[in-house]
Amino acid sequence: MSTPASETTTARPKTGVAREGQPGRATALVSEHGRTTIADAVVAKIVAVATREVDGVYAMGAGAARMAGAVRERLPGTRVSESQGVAVEVGERQAAADIDAVVEYGVAIPDLAAAVRRNVITTVERMCGLEVTEVNISIDDIHLPDDEPGEGAGEPRVR
Repeated sequence: MSTPASETTTARPKTGVAREGQPGRATALVSEHGRTTIADAVVAKIVAVATREVDGVYAMGAGAARMAGAVRERLPGTRVSESQGVAVEVGERQAAADIDAVVEYGVAIPDLAAAVRRNVITTVERMCGLEVTEVNISIDDIHLPDDEPGEGAGEPRVR
């Protein structure tokens, strides 16, 4: 014997509004008790941290942003933006992210990009309750092992 549809819907707790395209799935951002908004800067920081958690990501940001961050880092009382290299669009129920990254030499870039996407999507959906519609990744540079400052600085290359 089947349960009438009205009993099925009333048995579910009202936790929010169903997301578009995903019937039955709800978000706690909009409920009968009010609305929660999450600032773009918050989502950008979460995306940046989730990206940096993936092995093989060396740095975030395009060349100019990294250079400006390096200058700011040297000035007393300033610090590099936690969301450097990340741009996001945040709606009521969805978010999209654009990431600029530098990768370590030797890392398989397609595998790294898939791992970054997976971690960003999982983290943003878990922490914010937002559906992540896309994560675009731009690899701007590759970090070579001998790019470390100070290595070999005492020895001239030619005499």
